[in-house]
Amino acid sequence: MSKRSGRRQPRPQAPQANQAPQANHAPQPDAAAQTQAPTQDASQQASRCGFIALIGAPNVGKSTLVNALVGAKVAIVTHKVQTTRALLRGIAVAGPAQLVLIDTPGIFAPRRRLERAMVATAWSGAHDADVICLLIDARRSLDQEAETILGRLTEVRQPKLLILNKIDLTARPKLLELAAAANARQKFDATFMISALTGDGVADLKAWLADHVPAGPWHYPEDEISDAPLRSLAAEITREKLFLRLHEELPYQLTVETEQWKTLRGGAVRIEQTIYVERESQRKIVLGKGGQGIKAIGAEARREIAEIVEAPVHLFLFVKVREGWADDPERYRGMGLEFGKDE
Repeated sequence: MSKRSGRRQPRPQAPQANQAPQANHAPQPDAAAQTQAPTQDASQQASRCGFIALIGAPNVGKSTLVNALVGAKVAIVTHKVQTTRALLRGIAVAGPAQLVLIDTPGIFAPRRRLERAMVATAWSGAHDADVICLLIDARRSLDQEAETILGRLTEVRQPKLLILNKIDLTARPKLLELAAAANARQKFDATFMISALTGDGVADLKAWLADHVPAGPWHYPEDEISDAPLRSLAAEITREKLFLRLHEELPYQLTVETEQWKTLRGGAVRIEQTIYVERESQRKIVLGKGGQGIKAIGAEARREIAEIVEAPVHLFLFVKVREGWADDPERYRGMGLEFGKDE
């Protein structure tokens, strides 16, 4: 297990993928989207490093794309919207370039304080980045969420990419039509059509980003793949398992915190986590009949955390009722979110 706060492991090879079809009307500055990765030895080239924000509506594939670009799982992924709550940074290497990929919460019309904090965090990540990637689910048209994001992107001065994701599930004519509509609405430096799930087009996107991030020294060691503390990553993994097993609104009304992390003699790790819910009825649902629900969630989370820390893990989960946790400033600080004003 790394002594640093971030995760380290041997750097995986970048996935080889076929080039995605390009919209022939989309901007192609210097044919950048079609350039190949540098062939010169990386040590002989000037280093580059930049922050790249991935933004978009909920469930368009931002976390899946971060994992694909890094080559390892650093962000949790579920089929449910609004899984990502705070900024998460995955770190990828492409030749002499280090790409710091910022996975942001989905942007939508928020109703509750937590949702407003998530959307505000997504936009702050965009404004602080060197390059902004707008992901759109290619199966959808430019719906209201996409139109709203396109409108606000006018305020952003950094280079912008349009990324149409899930092309493996979309007919080519629709892809070209969607790319044309988005480029007519907003000026993009390049357009990519990819499948983050299958890897199609991801290598070409990675090569473009490596060529266009600013020149400068790397911010992280070469073998670091995330800057998130292991305690936070472990809590996120447990929350992912809760999202996958629970239904309707309950996953959105709970949070997970790692209360204790202790390395035992022999190298095993003892972890205690608390799952906070808002009502006793929710606590009973999380526990399940005879405690079987929490037992299954704990087993799944423990296996995955053990793979990350490369050591045996003893995971203890506790479910507690904390009424109004979503209005508690301390909980927001723990999640890396701005508490903000209620409306």
